[in-house]
Amino acid sequence: MAGEIRQDVCSLRGMDYSIKIGGEAGQGIQTVGDTLSRVFARSGYHVFTHQDYESRVRGGHNFYQVRVSDRPVSASRSRIDILVAFDKESVDLHSVELADPGQIMYDSATLGQQHDGPQFLDIPFTALAVEHGGSRIMANTVATGAILGMLGMEMDIFLHIIRETFHKKGEEIIRQNAAAALAGFDVAIKQCVTCSFSATGRTEPKMLVAGVDAVGLGAVASGCKFYAAYPMTPSTGVMNYLAGKEQEYGIVVEQAEDEISAINMAIGASFAGVRSMTASSGGGFALMVEGLSLAGITETPIVIGLAQRPGPATGLPTRTEQGELQFLISAGHGEFPRVIFAPGDPEQAVRLTHKAFDLAEKYQIPAFVVFDQYLGDSQWTYRQLDLNNLVNTDYRLRADALRDVTGYKRYAYTEGGVSPLAVPGDSRHLVVADSDEHDEEGHIIEEAETRNRMVSKRLYQKIPLIRREIGPPLRYGDEVPDMVLIGWGSTYGLMKEAVDLLSGKMAVAMLHFSELWPFPGTETFDYMTLLRNAGKTICIEQNATGQFARLMKAETGFEVSAGIYKFDGRPFTLEELLGEIHAALG
Repeated sequence: MAGEIRQDVCSLRGMDYSIKIGGEAGQGIQTVGDTLSRVFARSGYHVFTHQDYESRVRGGHNFYQVRVSDRPVSASRSRIDILVAFDKESVDLHSVELADPGQIMYDSATLGQQHDGPQFLDIPFTALAVEHGGSRIMANTVATGAILGMLGMEMDIFLHIIRETFHKKGEEIIRQNAAAALAGFDVAIKQCVTCSFSATGRTEPKMLVAGVDAVGLGAVASGCKFYAAYPMTPSTGVMNYLAGKEQEYGIVVEQAEDEISAINMAIGASFAGVRSMTASSGGGFALMVEGLSLAGITETPIVIGLAQRPGPATGLPTRTEQGELQFLISAGHGEFPRVIFAPGDPEQAVRLTHKAFDLAEKYQIPAFVVFDQYLGDSQWTYRQLDLNNLVNTDYRLRADALRDVTGYKRYAYTEGGVSPLAVPGDSRHLVVADSDEHDEEGHIIEEAETRNRMVSKRLYQKIPLIRREIGPPLRYGDEVPDMVLIGWGSTYGLMKEAVDLLSGKMAVAMLHFSELWPFPGTETFDYMTLLRNAGKTICIEQNATGQFARLMKAETGFEVSAGIYKFDGRPFTLEELLGEIHAALG
């Protein structure tokens, strides 16, 4: 089996290198990885990155993995071509992952140990940083230059990034960092005489987009004007992104004292007339559930981002998992509609965040954008992101629309269940909302008949309309497959590459679900027939119980042939998934 997997992965053509930077928190691991990714993207290469870090500010063991290729890539690989070891643990843990040929770059003075063998390259990061840059803090700049030297790349893009990064600190800091980078570059070229890496071609520069930034970009493109949250890994990146856009786009970002306050602030802002959003991880969202039900009964539009991580409780707070799908579907007391989207890459994250805002406003419901640490922290390259088809429709009744309206009723019974949504203070009409059950005007009631009509309005009349808005899964691969891989959310890129590698040996396809609830129908794409006609169906999830497979069975009656479930907090690599697929096939 291992031989088959290696043969599968080796069938990848062209330049395809994986670089792992390992070390303790505080050693600049993320700085090196992020800078390399930017250099590769601006050189026109395709990039995919993912991170693994512990829940501590200093110490522990972290790594940042960068895959760079001359063709599109969307997953990480187990094989490492260059390992940059900033600590002993990086050598101990990751040397077994080294490809043949591959190189381990390290600083023997920093590690306090010397390694023999052609795969080891001893470069004095700290000494070169002090000698050429004047400070040991520039050791990661030396390391970045050395990696580019090993790959045979030119330094102009990196030097330009240094100038961009340090332009506010003055020419002397720029000069010192550039000197440190060039020192590492020169030493690597001289010492790595057996290196066979080559990344010398350049094409059109590409955008480098992180999943969490794409969610934020989708919110900006949707006209979000208020965002409230309490920092919680891995959702905090959305708040950071939007905070950086406050002045440019007139967005108010509020760091609340807790998640209960955050969701209630967002509901209040939406009631007041602006598009609003909040986000958290599972533990924080658990505190938001009462607020979620408040949005449900008051029919207040709100978008909620949920960044999944392993639980229960604090679990593994900086790792990844897909363990909260069933929680989201049933969260909240009482019954009310919601939509749940789970993007698989940054492009989907932009589009589905926009769709979440649109449907939340259109049907006056909560809408969820669900991702995980893996997607949130990963980076992808694109030639461009098409935002032209993202059209914002204002579904609220503002002053002009209400000028000639008499007898406004906030919760008026309508054919489709969607009542007129006016903005308080924007007209002469009183806008009333109440967390108790209420009549058409919004006043508290107790009688059974009104209760029945209100529940029917919120639930039975809206859900058929909402269901029509839910898109089918994406099919990729053979049109008449013998085997179908099924997944949702962040498994998209992984499954896509697996299908590419397996397609030469069998008729294989994938179905990726990104619009999860209400569960997609088959009117526009009869994916159920595709599944029933396949000889083998395998559901791939990052949880222990196959939550999506169980949801599909509950909603459609279809049961998958096999499930591949991973729940150790780490994402699949391409080789790992191929091994599991081979095992499932027997």
